[in-house]
Amino acid sequence: MAAKKNNSAINKMLLHQCLNDIVKKSNAEIIIPETKEELFDLAMGGKDKKTNDIYFDVNGEKIREAYITKCKNGIVINFDDISLRRRDPNSMVIADDLPTDKPTHMERFGKPFEPIRQETFEWLKQQDSLVIVPFYAGNISMGIGYPCLAVVPGNAAFFATALAELQGFIPASKLPNYFKPKAVIYVAPPFRHTHYEGKQIVVHNRLYDMQEIFSYNLYLGPSAKKGVYSILLHIGEEEGWVTLHASTVKVVTPYELELTIMHEGASGGGKSEMTEPIHREPDGKVLLATNIRTGEETYVNITDTVTLNPITDDMALAHPTIQDNTKRKLVVCDAEYGWFLRVDHIDQYGTEPETEKACCHPKEPLVFLNMNAVPDSTCLIWDHIEDSPGVPCPNPRIIMPRKLKNNIVYGTAEVDVRSFGIRTPPTTKEHPDYGIIGMFHVLPPALGWIWRLVAPRGFANPSIIDSAGNAMKSEGVGSYWPFATGKKVDQANLLLKQIVDTPSTRYVLIPNQYIGAYKVGFAGEWVTREYLARRGGARFKPEQLEAARCSLLGYIPKSVKIDGTPINPGLLKVNLQGRVGNDTYDIGAKKLTDFFKEQVKKFNTADLDPLGKKIIDAVLNDATVEDYYNLIPKL
Repeated sequence: MAAKKNNSAINKMLLHQCLNDIVKKSNAEIIIPETKEELFDLAMGGKDKKTNDIYFDVNGEKIREAYITKCKNGIVINFDDISLRRRDPNSMVIADDLPTDKPTHMERFGKPFEPIRQETFEWLKQQDSLVIVPFYAGNISMGIGYPCLAVVPGNAAFFATALAELQGFIPASKLPNYFKPKAVIYVAPPFRHTHYEGKQIVVHNRLYDMQEIFSYNLYLGPSAKKGVYSILLHIGEEEGWVTLHASTVKVVTPYELELTIMHEGASGGGKSEMTEPIHREPDGKVLLATNIRTGEETYVNITDTVTLNPITDDMALAHPTIQDNTKRKLVVCDAEYGWFLRVDHIDQYGTEPETEKACCHPKEPLVFLNMNAVPDSTCLIWDHIEDSPGVPCPNPRIIMPRKLKNNIVYGTAEVDVRSFGIRTPPTTKEHPDYGIIGMFHVLPPALGWIWRLVAPRGFANPSIIDSAGNAMKSEGVGSYWPFATGKKVDQANLLLKQIVDTPSTRYVLIPNQYIGAYKVGFAGEWVTREYLARRGGARFKPEQLEAARCSLLGYIPKSVKIDGTPINPGLLKVNLQGRVGNDTYDIGAKKLTDFFKEQVKKFNTADLDPLGKKIIDAVLNDATVEDYYNLIPKL
């Protein structure tokens, strides 16, 4: 007897032959969900179940890949394998023959992918049930939506649930006629054991009319989240536009000034934090910095903080249909239905009341990852699962549907300031390093491009597995390079054109974690946001700035005062710190400069835009800040 199928929805789809065989010719029950409640029930393996262990057969052995707990405020996903609790930056491989700078399946594994692809299809056909999630990549409300599908084995339905929370989904009854996917995500967890030595592997196969993504692990990061990002980057590369790796927020001051800031950077670079309220001490003050040697604390008094109107969290569409060439500012809209928020910094009650309230008392059930959970309890987002006794997982996550965020902005936003974040290490005379970046720097547009070209990952990244530890490493062009499938130089050219075409948008650089000998966490970013909003943006008169000692850092404001409180000059100009000085600063500057030179050489090819070549030559020849300014003058 054939298994139950939702034929009315299936018949609306125009499917590639391989997927058509899976959906229409296998005996698997095909489930196309209608409601969020149905998805959550599927994740638990039944409406009344409180826990669900996710087992797969691997060569006759049952292996538990994940376990799900039902709490009052949602479901909690946990993994036994610690390596699945955060993203492996080396998870992507390319299976096709289209141009790419990424490792191919043949290069990495010494064998073609096609036999494994066919084996994957046969494995999916043998499942008792398959959950198929139709969704749009992009922003369908803005008319920018690319039809996609996810095909998930029924006993791992939590993956489909989480993907639907991240990307949204189309209910079975509302699936449009002639739904033809531009991309399909296939999920087959056992293959990581049988073919890939237990590692996170996501194989991308770009066909002439669609993209296949084979997710051989169940952590959402490289497939349900960044896999969809890859889809948008691939389409944008073909059509000539970019989805930026950025959070965006409209900031409204107590004096009703408005400023839109878009913050880019590698994971851990402060994107989610840019949309968070400033953290205060019990007495209302803001702890800006703590000297790591003396314990001296620097506070600022900010009586009335800004109102935050979040626009994007991680994926900002800069599609050509929404650009306004008359104002010459970059225009973006959100590319996500739900935000994948990391909450490693929330380690006790009261750290971030707005997020805590939204998660403890949500308007609808949420999806949590890497949290301690007891059935029928309330999942507490400061109670993170431990990787080992006393060592909490550094990557606890919430999927927060953007409609549940306060003051959310729908539609498009004109970007006044593009900031770039980098995690910086403690830097002193005893331990010289590249933590020489002041609280914020103003960058000429040419340097704005260079920072996005190199995109340093920075110090102590909590979101990814990184064998390099705290050594400086490039996240790659745009900081979205780990998710792109094509050529680096093509992305570099797209970013450069975007910068040249939007001369009214300004650029700043903002470090987090440490400024020289001071620990700042994300406080420097929050205070910078307050300051720039109050002064109406990053437009400075020449006499208000001076060139940084390291020219890659652009300009430094000569002084900063917020609500009457002057900022310690050593937090702006790091070589003024007694525990840093010029010699230590210069060691850090050389480390930074040598790293940038090493990275930019990789883009110096015949396919690079001629202006890009001039900017790279400037880096290689130790150009001055003024030289960078003259390469792309601001309006």
